[in-house]
Amino acid sequence: MTGGTVLLALGLSVATALAWRRRSWGPAAGFGAGAVLFVSAGVRWLAEQVTWTGLLLIVGVVGLLVWHRWSRTAGSLGRWNRRSRRKSGVASGVDILRVRRRVRGLAMTVRPSLSALSRWQRAVMPSATVGVRICRVGPLWVWSSCEGVVVVIGGPRYGKTAALTDQILDAPGAVLVTSTKTDLYHQVGPLRRRTGPVVVFNPAGLGGVVSTIGFDPLSGCEQPVTAAERATDMIPPSQGAGGSGDREHWNDQARRVLAGLLHAAALGGHTMRDVLRWVADPQQAGREVPPLLRRAGDPAFEQDVLQFFDTNDRTRTSITTSIMPALGWLTHGPAAAAGRPGAVFDVEWLLRSRATVFLLGARDARTTALMCALTGHIAREARRLAEVMPGGRLDPPLRMALDEATQICPVPLPEWTSDMGGRGITIMVACQSRAQLINTYGPQGAAATLTNADTTVVFGGCSDRDDLMHWSTLVGERDEWVTSTDAHGRGTHRNLRRVPVLQAAQIAALPKHRVLVLTSGCPPVLGWARKGWRRRDVRALAAHRARCKRLHERIGPVPAVRVTVGRWIERALAAAAGRWPDHVGERAGRRHEYNAMRERLDLARPRALPGPARSGRWARRWAR
Repeated sequence: MTGGTVLLALGLSVATALAWRRRSWGPAAGFGAGAVLFVSAGVRWLAEQVTWTGLLLIVGVVGLLVWHRWSRTAGSLGRWNRRSRRKSGVASGVDILRVRRRVRGLAMTVRPSLSALSRWQRAVMPSATVGVRICRVGPLWVWSSCEGVVVVIGGPRYGKTAALTDQILDAPGAVLVTSTKTDLYHQVGPLRRRTGPVVVFNPAGLGGVVSTIGFDPLSGCEQPVTAAERATDMIPPSQGAGGSGDREHWNDQARRVLAGLLHAAALGGHTMRDVLRWVADPQQAGREVPPLLRRAGDPAFEQDVLQFFDTNDRTRTSITTSIMPALGWLTHGPAAAAGRPGAVFDVEWLLRSRATVFLLGARDARTTALMCALTGHIAREARRLAEVMPGGRLDPPLRMALDEATQICPVPLPEWTSDMGGRGITIMVACQSRAQLINTYGPQGAAATLTNADTTVVFGGCSDRDDLMHWSTLVGERDEWVTSTDAHGRGTHRNLRRVPVLQAAQIAALPKHRVLVLTSGCPPVLGWARKGWRRRDVRALAAHRARCKRLHERIGPVPAVRVTVGRWIERALAAAAGRWPDHVGERAGRRHEYNAMRERLDLARPRALPGPARSGRWARRWAR
């Protein structure tokens, strides 16, 4: 091994690097092959001349230098830029598989109970056990961890609700769903009965659906902390003010006074109508409320309430104006029935039975306070229960699908999104635009919500310039070669320029169910959101309902005897499902849905057909 050989190897290596940078692939391959031959000969000579200790030392020094050059900032930035140019600034299949592996790798962290499974059982378990399915890119699915926050933004009728349908049905544990329509309840409710009970809270009376649960805002307000949290939930941030300005100042004062009134009413055994009476008649309240608060021994509430009673009329009117919208649901019939006195919702039962709660609300300020009160109660009780569970998390996690949250249920998302994920509570927020978040929570609150989101899903239909430029900026830029031509159309030279990966106009023109996904640790993804009605179980339910409807139209109203027998069968199956839920639960749910549908169709069918002929036909059919 001579010095000339070493110099020749170094020269060939330098020539290879230069040819590679000039994109001369043929010369680079030739120089590289020669360099490999001379370097391998030098390595063999060095192995013969140097001891094992020296060889290990040389390898260690060389490895340290290579690692330093690979991990330095310039090296990382160069690799990212080259990778971005190679992939046109978007995620590749390897990136999507890497995200899925990361989600599954957190299985024992987000769900401590899975640590009891064997390695093979964890390898074959569905990814929906520990993640949220976002969209499809070819044969691959994009996943988000169940400890992350998912924000869905898109215009009306572009597929947001259909995407939520898929994610609600895949939830392994309890689910809280807010919606402005009954379609989601009728489509998802019967299928969620396979996992656990389904209850509905409908203070707005949408679609004639009766509330099967109630919630009294005074429940738990015997504790001062609960009373303060309940008042905060019932008086959300000011719409249009973003939680700032003079209006928000009066809202803060109103929350303090309302917390004291709720605490006093709970201690004295009063109702929410008494709270409304106290706000409307401060003089009478000044004689009834202070003795109740002195009984609790907490001077803070008493001082806030006395200050409200003793202040001037102008200040008291401003505070009263902020409190009254939080009590407007008392004048709404369905809302007053849903918030009946003494009604308590057991969050521990919700988590233990893996139930599904549908909160149906309208864009009506009268029911917003009651919706926010129940949602806040469930979220805070779930967080409290998570603190005493292994790992400080709910297992299985609670999934909160807040559709149109900024309109019907403006809960404090900036605070919840920063803390709930680590407690085993998956928050999924769907709204129509980023501007809605800014309108409800202000620029800082909207930015905090989007920053805390692990995954942001953008649908089409947006026409706001600021929103579109915001998403286009987050997507980034890519390199594009442009060929310049002369007057005759002949190419003269090529230029490299930087262009957005997705322009604002392209994001606005996304077709229905086409989504742009921004998830942490992965380049932007452009995929297809799954349509809820395309699921096999949803289509089977729709076909079952169609068969029932055709059968009813063919045979007419159900006789009273068959109705009675059907109810007996339903009760027997319900009793058996309580003991063997895995074997009989699904069949009992289908029987309940079948009986309810037959009864609804029977009531809706006109009764103008001849009586004797119909009676004779039914007699012959029943005899057979």
